[in-house]
Amino acid sequence: MKTIIAACSQNLSGSRASIQTALRTLLAVPWPSQRDVGSVLQLLAVLQWVLSFLLLGIVSLLLLIYLLFTSFWLIPVLYLAWIIFDWDTPEKGGRRLPCLRRWTVWKHFRDYFPVKLVKTHDLSPSHNYIIGSHPHGILCVGAFCNFITGSTGFEELFPDIRSYLTTLAGNFRLPVFREYLMSGGLFPVTRRAIGYLLSQKGTGNAVAIVIGGAAESLSCRPGVTTLILKNRKGFVRMALRHGAFLVPSFSFGENDLFRQVVFEEGSWMRSVQRRFQKMIGFAPCLFYGRGLTSCRSRGFLPYARPITTVVGEPVAVPKVENPSRELVDRYHELYIRALLKLFNENKTKYGLSESDELHIL
Repeated sequence: MKTIIAACSQNLSGSRASIQTALRTLLAVPWPSQRDVGSVLQLLAVLQWVLSFLLLGIVSLLLLIYLLFTSFWLIPVLYLAWIIFDWDTPEKGGRRLPCLRRWTVWKHFRDYFPVKLVKTHDLSPSHNYIIGSHPHGILCVGAFCNFITGSTGFEELFPDIRSYLTTLAGNFRLPVFREYLMSGGLFPVTRRAIGYLLSQKGTGNAVAIVIGGAAESLSCRPGVTTLILKNRKGFVRMALRHGAFLVPSFSFGENDLFRQVVFEEGSWMRSVQRRFQKMIGFAPCLFYGRGLTSCRSRGFLPYARPITTVVGEPVAVPKVENPSRELVDRYHELYIRALLKLFNENKTKYGLSESDELHIL
Protein backbone atom coordinates (compact mmCIF):
# COMPACT_ATOMS: atom_id res chain seq x y z
CA MET A 1 0.00 0.00 0.00
CA LYS A 2 2.80 2.40 0.89
CA THR A 3 4.42 1.58 -2.45
CA ILE A 4 1.23 2.50 -4.34
CA ILE A 5 0.86 5.79 -2.43
CA ALA A 6 4.49 6.70 -3.12
CA ALA A 7 4.08 5.96 -6.82
CA CYS A 8 0.93 8.13 -6.99
CA SER A 9 2.75 10.96 -5.24
CA GLN A 10 5.60 10.78 -7.73
CA ASN A 11 3.14 10.82 -10.65
CA LEU A 12 1.32 13.86 -9.23
CA SER A 13 4.59 15.65 -8.64
CA GLY A 14 5.68 14.81 -12.17
CA SER A 15 2.34 16.05 -13.59
CA ARG A 16 2.61 19.33 -11.70
CA ALA A 17 6.14 19.76 -12.95
CA SER A 18 5.04 19.03 -16.53
CA ILE A 19 2.18 21.53 -16.26
CA GLN A 20 4.46 24.17 -14.83
CA THR A 21 6.99 23.54 -17.60
CA ALA A 22 4.24 23.81 -20.24
CA LEU A 23 2.99 27.07 -18.73
CA ARG A 24 6.50 28.52 -18.67
CA THR A 25 6.96 27.53 -22.33
CA LEU A 26 3.62 29.09 -23.26
CA LEU A 27 4.40 32.33 -21.46
CA ALA A 28 7.84 32.42 -23.06
CA VAL A 29 6.29 32.47 -26.54
CA PRO A 30 6.17 36.13 -27.69
CA TRP A 31 2.67 37.51 -28.13
CA PRO A 32 1.82 39.03 -31.53
CA SER A 33 2.94 42.63 -31.63
CA GLN A 34 0.62 45.48 -32.56
CA ARG A 35 2.39 45.65 -35.88
CA ASP A 36 1.75 41.94 -36.57
CA VAL A 37 -1.94 42.31 -35.73
CA GLY A 38 -2.14 45.38 -37.97
CA SER A 39 -0.54 43.49 -40.87
CA VAL A 40 -3.08 40.68 -40.55
CA LEU A 41 -5.99 43.13 -40.47
CA GLN A 42 -4.63 44.92 -43.54
CA LEU A 43 -4.31 41.64 -45.42
CA LEU A 44 -7.86 40.61 -44.50
CA ALA A 45 -9.21 44.02 -45.55
CA VAL A 46 -7.64 43.68 -49.00
CA LEU A 47 -8.78 40.03 -49.25
CA GLN A 48 -12.43 40.90 -48.61
CA TRP A 49 -12.26 43.72 -51.17
CA VAL A 50 -10.77 41.54 -53.91
CA LEU A 51 -13.23 38.71 -53.23
CA SER A 52 -16.14 41.14 -53.20
CA PHE A 53 -15.29 42.57 -56.60
CA LEU A 54 -14.38 39.26 -58.21
CA LEU A 55 -16.96 36.92 -56.70
CA LEU A 56 -19.82 38.69 -54.88
CA GLY A 57 -21.91 39.29 -58.01
CA ILE A 58 -21.68 35.83 -59.54
CA VAL A 59 -21.96 33.99 -56.20
CA SER A 60 -25.08 36.00 -55.27
CA LEU A 61 -26.64 35.23 -58.66
CA LEU A 62 -25.95 31.49 -58.34
CA LEU A 63 -27.28 31.46 -54.76
CA LEU A 64 -30.55 33.13 -55.78
CA ILE A 65 -31.00 30.65 -58.64
CA TYR A 66 -30.40 27.77 -56.23
CA LEU A 67 -32.92 29.15 -53.72
CA LEU A 68 -35.59 29.16 -56.44
CA PHE A 69 -35.63 25.37 -56.28
CA THR A 70 -35.82 25.15 -52.49
CA SER A 71 -38.39 25.94 -49.85
CA PHE A 72 -36.88 29.46 -49.70
CA TRP A 73 -38.04 30.26 -53.27
CA LEU A 74 -39.93 33.32 -52.05
CA ILE A 75 -36.66 35.15 -51.20
CA PRO A 76 -35.32 35.35 -54.80
CA VAL A 77 -38.82 36.06 -56.14
CA LEU A 78 -39.26 39.05 -53.82
CA TYR A 79 -35.73 40.27 -54.55
CA LEU A 80 -36.35 40.01 -58.30
CA ALA A 81 -39.50 42.08 -57.87
CA TRP A 82 -37.46 44.63 -55.92
CA ILE A 83 -34.80 44.85 -58.65
CA ILE A 84 -37.47 45.46 -61.30
CA PHE A 85 -38.96 48.22 -59.18
CA ASP A 86 -35.49 49.65 -58.39
CA TRP A 87 -34.00 49.17 -61.88
CA ASP A 88 -33.27 52.82 -62.66
CA THR A 89 -31.84 53.79 -59.27
CA PRO A 90 -28.16 53.30 -60.27
CA GLU A 91 -28.60 55.87 -63.05
CA LYS A 92 -30.39 58.33 -60.78
CA GLY A 93 -27.70 59.01 -58.24
CA GLY A 94 -27.66 55.56 -56.66
CA ARG A 95 -28.16 54.92 -52.97
CA ARG A 96 -25.08 56.21 -51.22
CA LEU A 97 -24.51 55.23 -47.55
CA PRO A 98 -21.99 57.52 -45.78
CA CYS A 99 -21.56 54.98 -42.97
CA LEU A 100 -20.18 52.41 -45.42
CA ARG A 101 -17.56 54.88 -46.64
CA ARG A 102 -16.39 55.36 -43.03
CA TRP A 103 -15.88 51.66 -42.26
CA THR A 104 -12.74 51.02 -40.24
CA VAL A 105 -11.88 48.23 -42.68
CA TRP A 106 -11.04 50.85 -45.31
CA LYS A 107 -8.33 52.32 -43.07
CA HIS A 108 -6.68 48.89 -42.92
CA PHE A 109 -7.14 48.64 -46.70
CA ARG A 110 -5.41 52.03 -47.14
CA ASP A 111 -2.51 51.12 -44.87
CA TYR A 112 -1.78 47.82 -46.65
CA PHE A 113 -0.26 49.57 -49.69
CA PRO A 114 -0.37 52.41 -48.36
CA VAL A 115 -2.58 54.78 -50.39
CA LYS A 116 -2.20 58.55 -50.14
CA LEU A 117 -4.22 61.42 -51.62
CA VAL A 118 -2.42 64.65 -52.54
CA LYS A 119 -4.21 67.93 -53.23
CA THR A 120 -2.59 70.55 -55.45
CA HIS A 121 -5.49 73.00 -55.93
CA ASP A 122 -8.80 73.80 -54.26
CA LEU A 123 -12.13 72.66 -55.71
CA SER A 124 -14.91 75.18 -55.20
CA PRO A 125 -18.28 73.71 -54.10
CA SER A 126 -20.00 76.17 -56.45
CA HIS A 127 -19.03 73.99 -59.44
CA ASN A 128 -19.39 70.38 -60.53
CA TYR A 129 -16.35 68.39 -61.68
CA ILE A 130 -15.36 65.45 -63.82
CA ILE A 131 -12.16 63.95 -62.43
CA GLY A 132 -10.16 61.94 -64.93
CA SER A 133 -8.53 59.02 -63.08
CA HIS A 134 -5.32 57.60 -64.57
CA PRO A 135 -4.06 54.95 -65.03
CA HIS A 136 -6.62 52.13 -64.93
CA GLY A 137 -4.25 49.45 -63.65
CA ILE A 138 -5.81 46.05 -63.01
CA LEU A 139 -8.38 46.78 -60.28
CA CYS A 140 -8.33 50.61 -59.95
CA VAL A 141 -7.16 50.48 -56.34
CA GLY A 142 -6.18 54.16 -56.14
CA ALA A 143 -9.46 55.43 -57.59
CA PHE A 144 -11.55 53.22 -55.30
CA CYS A 145 -9.66 54.03 -52.12
CA ASN A 146 -9.57 57.79 -52.70
CA PHE A 147 -12.95 58.51 -54.26
CA ILE A 148 -15.17 55.87 -52.65
CA THR A 149 -13.81 55.33 -49.14
CA GLY A 150 -13.18 58.13 -46.68
CA SER A 151 -9.89 56.63 -45.54
CA THR A 152 -7.59 59.07 -47.35
CA GLY A 153 -9.45 62.22 -46.32
CA PHE A 154 -11.05 63.39 -49.56
CA GLU A 155 -13.85 65.20 -47.73
CA GLU A 156 -11.35 66.95 -45.46
CA LEU A 157 -9.06 67.98 -48.32
CA PHE A 158 -11.97 69.13 -50.49
CA PRO A 159 -14.69 70.45 -48.14
CA ASP A 160 -18.30 70.28 -49.40
CA ILE A 161 -17.30 68.19 -52.43
CA ARG A 162 -19.02 64.80 -52.85
CA SER A 163 -16.98 62.26 -54.79
CA TYR A 164 -18.39 59.48 -56.97
CA LEU A 165 -16.76 56.83 -59.12
CA THR A 166 -18.07 55.24 -62.32
CA THR A 167 -17.80 51.57 -63.24
CA LEU A 168 -19.20 49.20 -65.88
CA ALA A 169 -22.97 49.37 -66.22
CA GLY A 170 -23.15 45.56 -66.34
CA ASN A 171 -22.06 45.35 -62.69
CA PHE A 172 -25.40 46.89 -61.68
CA ARG A 173 -27.30 44.02 -63.26
CA LEU A 174 -25.87 41.56 -60.74
CA PRO A 175 -28.01 40.98 -57.63
CA VAL A 176 -26.68 42.08 -54.23
CA PHE A 177 -23.50 43.33 -55.90
CA ARG A 178 -25.45 46.33 -57.25
CA GLU A 179 -26.49 47.27 -53.71
CA TYR A 180 -22.90 47.00 -52.50
CA LEU A 181 -21.63 49.24 -55.30
CA MET A 182 -24.32 51.89 -54.91
CA SER A 183 -23.87 52.11 -51.16
CA GLY A 184 -20.29 53.28 -51.62
CA GLY A 185 -21.02 55.90 -54.28
CA LEU A 186 -20.32 53.91 -57.43
CA PHE A 187 -22.63 54.26 -60.42
CA PRO A 188 -22.72 53.26 -64.11
CA VAL A 189 -20.40 54.94 -66.57
CA THR A 190 -23.29 55.99 -68.84
CA ARG A 191 -24.35 59.37 -70.19
CA ARG A 192 -27.63 59.19 -68.33
CA ALA A 193 -26.05 58.44 -64.95
CA ILE A 194 -23.28 61.04 -65.28
CA GLY A 195 -25.71 63.61 -66.63
CA TYR A 196 -28.06 63.08 -63.69
CA LEU A 197 -25.32 63.72 -61.12
CA LEU A 198 -24.10 66.81 -62.94
CA SER A 199 -27.54 68.34 -63.50
CA GLN A 200 -29.96 67.05 -60.84
CA LYS A 201 -27.86 66.95 -57.65
CA GLY A 202 -26.87 70.61 -57.36
CA THR A 203 -23.22 71.64 -57.25
CA GLY A 204 -20.22 70.28 -55.37
CA ASN A 205 -20.29 66.90 -57.15
CA ALA A 206 -17.04 65.34 -58.38
CA VAL A 207 -17.54 62.42 -60.76
CA ALA A 208 -14.37 60.34 -61.17
CA ILE A 209 -14.06 58.44 -64.45
CA VAL A 210 -11.29 55.94 -65.20
CA ILE A 211 -11.02 57.14 -68.77
CA GLY A 212 -8.67 54.50 -70.16
CA GLY A 213 -11.07 51.73 -69.19
CA ALA A 214 -10.63 48.08 -70.08
CA ALA A 215 -8.41 48.80 -73.08
CA GLU A 216 -5.86 50.49 -70.84
CA SER A 217 -5.71 47.54 -68.44
CA LEU A 218 -4.21 45.42 -71.23
CA SER A 219 -1.09 47.59 -71.18
CA CYS A 220 -0.77 47.62 -67.40
CA ARG A 221 2.63 46.50 -66.15
CA PRO A 222 5.33 47.88 -63.83
CA GLY A 223 7.52 50.60 -65.31
CA VAL A 224 5.08 51.43 -68.13
CA THR A 225 3.01 54.61 -68.13
CA THR A 226 0.78 54.32 -71.20
CA LEU A 227 -2.69 55.86 -71.26
CA ILE A 228 -5.57 55.31 -73.68
CA LEU A 229 -6.79 58.88 -74.01
CA LYS A 230 -6.18 60.37 -77.48
CA ASN A 231 -9.58 59.31 -78.86
CA ARG A 232 -11.50 59.28 -75.58
CA LYS A 233 -13.46 62.53 -75.79
CA GLY A 234 -16.89 61.63 -74.48
CA PHE A 235 -16.05 62.85 -70.98
CA VAL A 236 -15.09 66.26 -72.41
CA ARG A 237 -18.39 66.49 -74.29
CA MET A 238 -20.27 65.67 -71.07
CA ALA A 239 -18.29 68.31 -69.21
CA LEU A 240 -19.19 70.95 -71.80
CA ARG A 241 -22.88 70.06 -71.80
CA HIS A 242 -23.11 70.50 -68.06
CA GLY A 243 -20.44 73.13 -67.47
CA ALA A 244 -18.45 70.74 -65.25
CA PHE A 245 -14.78 71.59 -64.75
CA LEU A 246 -12.24 68.96 -65.84
CA VAL A 247 -9.76 67.79 -63.21
CA PRO A 248 -6.82 65.45 -64.02
CA SER A 249 -5.61 62.97 -61.43
CA PHE A 250 -2.81 60.41 -61.57
CA SER A 251 -2.19 57.45 -59.24
CA PHE A 252 1.55 56.86 -59.09
CA GLY A 253 2.27 53.21 -58.30
CA GLU A 254 -1.05 51.81 -59.62
CA ASN A 255 0.66 49.73 -62.29
CA ASP A 256 3.03 48.14 -59.75
CA LEU A 257 0.38 46.16 -57.84
CA PHE A 258 0.24 43.13 -60.17
CA ARG A 259 2.32 41.35 -62.78
CA GLN A 260 0.56 40.78 -66.09
CA VAL A 261 1.28 38.60 -69.09
CA VAL A 262 1.17 41.21 -71.85
CA PHE A 263 0.54 39.92 -75.37
CA GLU A 264 1.95 41.90 -78.27
CA GLU A 265 -0.32 43.82 -80.61
CA GLY A 266 -1.28 41.63 -83.57
CA SER A 267 -0.97 38.33 -81.67
CA TRP A 268 -3.97 35.99 -81.58
CA MET A 269 -4.26 36.24 -77.79
CA ARG A 270 -4.40 40.03 -78.04
CA SER A 271 -7.19 39.65 -80.60
CA VAL A 272 -9.11 37.40 -78.22
CA GLN A 273 -8.76 39.98 -75.44
CA ARG A 274 -10.00 42.75 -77.73
CA ARG A 275 -13.04 40.71 -78.78
CA PHE A 276 -13.95 39.95 -75.19
CA GLN A 277 -13.56 43.63 -74.36
CA LYS A 278 -16.04 44.62 -77.08
CA MET A 279 -18.55 41.89 -76.16
CA ILE A 280 -18.65 42.08 -72.36
CA GLY A 281 -17.11 45.47 -71.57
CA PHE A 282 -13.88 44.36 -69.91
CA ALA A 283 -10.72 42.65 -71.06
CA PRO A 284 -9.68 39.29 -69.58
CA CYS A 285 -6.15 39.86 -68.26
CA LEU A 286 -3.71 37.17 -67.23
CA PHE A 287 -2.17 38.60 -64.09
CA TYR A 288 -0.93 37.53 -60.68
CA GLY A 289 0.04 39.12 -57.40
CA ARG A 290 1.09 37.82 -54.02
CA GLY A 291 -0.33 34.81 -52.19
CA LEU A 292 -2.38 34.86 -49.01
CA THR A 293 0.25 33.30 -46.74
CA SER A 294 3.41 34.86 -48.13
CA CYS A 295 4.41 37.84 -50.24
CA ARG A 296 6.92 35.54 -51.97
CA SER A 297 4.23 33.19 -53.26
CA ARG A 298 1.95 33.89 -56.22
CA GLY A 299 -1.74 34.56 -55.86
CA PHE A 300 -4.52 37.03 -56.64
CA LEU A 301 -3.82 39.66 -53.98
CA PRO A 302 -2.07 42.90 -54.96
CA TYR A 303 1.48 43.50 -53.88
CA ALA A 304 1.98 46.03 -51.09
CA ARG A 305 3.28 48.94 -53.14
CA PRO A 306 2.68 52.62 -52.26
CA ILE A 307 0.05 54.44 -54.32
CA THR A 308 -0.06 58.24 -54.37
CA THR A 309 -3.01 59.84 -56.13
CA VAL A 310 -2.34 63.46 -57.05
CA VAL A 311 -5.35 65.62 -57.95
CA GLY A 312 -4.38 68.42 -60.31
CA GLU A 313 -5.55 71.85 -61.31
CA PRO A 314 -9.14 72.18 -62.62
CA VAL A 315 -9.65 73.20 -66.23
CA ALA A 316 -12.52 75.71 -66.36
CA VAL A 317 -15.19 74.59 -68.84
CA PRO A 318 -18.13 76.66 -70.13
CA LYS A 319 -21.64 75.25 -70.38
CA VAL A 320 -22.49 74.55 -74.02
CA GLU A 321 -25.57 72.45 -74.70
CA ASN A 322 -24.46 71.25 -78.13
CA PRO A 323 -20.66 71.61 -78.28
CA SER A 324 -19.02 71.44 -81.70
CA ARG A 325 -16.29 68.96 -82.52
CA GLU A 326 -13.75 71.77 -82.61
CA LEU A 327 -14.74 72.92 -79.11
CA VAL A 328 -14.52 69.36 -77.76
CA ASP A 329 -11.08 68.93 -79.35
CA ARG A 330 -9.92 72.22 -77.83
CA TYR A 331 -10.84 71.30 -74.27
CA HIS A 332 -9.61 67.76 -74.75
CA GLU A 333 -6.21 69.21 -75.64
CA LEU A 334 -6.32 71.53 -72.61
CA TYR A 335 -7.06 68.53 -70.40
CA ILE A 336 -4.14 66.53 -71.82
CA ARG A 337 -1.81 69.47 -71.19
CA ALA A 338 -2.98 69.73 -67.59
CA LEU A 339 -2.47 65.98 -67.13
CA LEU A 340 1.04 66.06 -68.60
CA LYS A 341 1.91 69.00 -66.37
CA LEU A 342 0.63 67.11 -63.33
CA PHE A 343 2.62 64.01 -64.25
CA ASN A 344 5.89 65.80 -64.98
CA GLU A 345 5.76 67.95 -61.84
CA ASN A 346 5.20 64.97 -59.53
CA LYS A 347 6.83 61.91 -61.12
CA THR A 348 10.19 62.20 -59.32
CA LYS A 349 8.40 62.72 -55.97
CA TYR A 350 6.56 59.41 -56.17
CA GLY A 351 8.89 56.75 -57.49
CA LEU A 352 9.61 57.63 -61.12
CA SER A 353 12.75 59.04 -62.67
CA GLU A 354 13.17 62.32 -64.53
CA SER A 355 13.49 60.41 -67.81
CA ASP A 356 10.13 58.62 -67.44
CA GLU A 357 7.52 59.86 -69.89
CA LEU A 358 3.75 59.59 -70.08
CA HIS A 359 2.71 57.93 -73.36
CA ILE A 360 -0.78 58.81 -74.59
CA LEU A 361 -2.35 56.59 -77.26
